[in-house]
Amino acid sequence: MIEWFTSLQPIMQALLATLFTWFMTAAGSGVVFFFKSINRRVLDGMLGFAAGVMIAASFWSLLAPAIEMAEAEYGGAPAWVPAVIGFLLGGAFLWGIDKTLPHLHLGLQTKDAEGIKTHWQRSILLVLAITLHNFPEGLAVGVAFGAVSAGLPEASLAGAAALAIGIGIQNFPEGAAVSVPLRREGLSRFKSFWYGQMSGIVEPIAGVIGAGAVILMRPILPYALSFAAGAMIYVVVEELIPESQQDKETDISTIGAMLGFAVMMMLDVALG
Repeated sequence: MIEWFTSLQPIMQALLATLFTWFMTAAGSGVVFFFKSINRRVLDGMLGFAAGVMIAASFWSLLAPAIEMAEAEYGGAPAWVPAVIGFLLGGAFLWGIDKTLPHLHLGLQTKDAEGIKTHWQRSILLVLAITLHNFPEGLAVGVAFGAVSAGLPEASLAGAAALAIGIGIQNFPEGAAVSVPLRREGLSRFKSFWYGQMSGIVEPIAGVIGAGAVILMRPILPYALSFAAGAMIYVVVEELIPESQQDKETDISTIGAMLGFAVMMMLDVALG
């Protein structure tokens, strides 16, 4: 199985890896068939865990390799330049999407929806908020697999696989975090599941785009890795952490973030 996977083209590897992360979103969304609601503390812990995974992945799987690649590729130029530029561009890109794409965060009223004003249903706005989380995750996995094709020692197939596994693990609670609230909004179990898993469909799309971009334009690789990191950190700071800290008992979400960071760090160091 492993030999078969390693024989595939990087874009196909990225597609399969992000299909796995999408599957984990769908599996998490399937929780709605068993539960109609999620305890707020459990939800905060889930969101905190997702934030921890994304923070760890941003450094261990994206920024650190980007700096090492820049040192090897660009000679005497400061290695931090591509990392800083790519990181800030990634955040700016997500900021632009955040201000444009209509979406609604969990626990808020429809009138508090962000982005361009629209009359879309509340359920659609909730799904789009989670979809916004998933785009940089798919992009990060795709860029990681695309980097392997460059043949640089800083990028390894095991490291890319570790990133996909980490993103997949945190996608399970994310899937539940969107489908169960939709059920509580009055949607049927099937519709809640359908909308929940659809929030992850953007990951394979972003994964293929990310892998293809770095394969076609190898010189941008350090920038691309940093771009994905910046996009993920923007999501964490702008959305995941504030949402997980809405309740007065913030210890649960903080512990979740610590556990998520530890799990992702362990996966990257052990497998990468």
